[in-house]
Amino acid sequence: MQNASANALVPREAARPADVADIQKIAQHLARLNVTALPRNYELFHEAIVGLNAGLAQDIAALGPQPQQAMLDELGLKYRLVGHCGLAGEASRNEASRMLREVAERLAEGLRHRDAFARACSTILKSVSGHDDQSLAAFIGEVDYLSASLAAVLSAETEIGARLEDDIRRLERLERGISAMQSASVADRITGLPNRIALNRVISALYEREEGAAGSALFMVDIDNFTELNDTYGTQAGNRLLKKLAGLFRKSVKKNDFVARTEADEFAVLFANVGMQDAIAIAERLRASVEDNLVFAASDKADRGRLTISIGVALSTDAATPGQLQANARVALLAAQSNPRRPVQAFGH
Repeated sequence: MQNASANALVPREAARPADVADIQKIAQHLARLNVTALPRNYELFHEAIVGLNAGLAQDIAALGPQPQQAMLDELGLKYRLVGHCGLAGEASRNEASRMLREVAERLAEGLRHRDAFARACSTILKSVSGHDDQSLAAFIGEVDYLSASLAAVLSAETEIGARLEDDIRRLERLERGISAMQSASVADRITGLPNRIALNRVISALYEREEGAAGSALFMVDIDNFTELNDTYGTQAGNRLLKKLAGLFRKSVKKNDFVARTEADEFAVLFANVGMQDAIAIAERLRASVEDNLVFAASDKADRGRLTISIGVALSTDAATPGQLQANARVALLAAQSNPRRPVQAFGH
């Protein structure tokens, strides 16, 4: 394998001048609609404009000029965008905190009713024991008062119990919503695979183990010429291809391995318990499997072209930190992209 050296350290963005044009296009749309340039708004408009999400684009257009931020955030939640999922999670946690405070207040109210009843019982007992000559009518009056106090306590506890049951159901719904948002924030919307956030967590956990991170290999996989493919066959065809590629990757990994979609045309695979020789062999088989099984024609009548990928391989033994492991795999990937004759490259080999 050709050495993935520093010569491969060409900034990824340099190979994609379209990215700068996309950012400018999004900024122009935000300015034209007088939308605040928040990161989550950039994400929203990127999905609509660059991601060619027609449904989202129509929903944004329906808001008219100067759309309110709350309406934009609702669209972000509707389309499960990462930035907005985090926003919803925070709102859900605030709502849960508010509900728990209300529950505490209701429980305190129930205790106050019980304390009042206990005091009434104590007062009546003292009255009865201190007045042996108390008339029957007076005694019955005190018993009636005690009975009314007990009825008030039971009524209040019944009402509090019903409200607490309702609160529990609301909290369960909130918990399910938070769980769904958390899942959405670490999942790729198109393929259903984990996303870059999930990958970062898995790699960080790998380096936090007591036994260390040694024995794992990270693959960075890039679809060659994916932008041109989308331009030629359309975004829907590109999305179908991404789903097929994700399915192929799922079948290629074992239980302890991990696969994620990290960018529009990029995947990452973390293999456990492999050395460099085995990792390169796996990468070659993976590349051959993709090229043998996936085509990107829009229809049976179109010219059918084989999908090709570039793969960069890096070992955890060669990286002291999660960031260094990903950087090493990126260097190897850039080397693979710069040399089509050797589409699999390994860092340091």
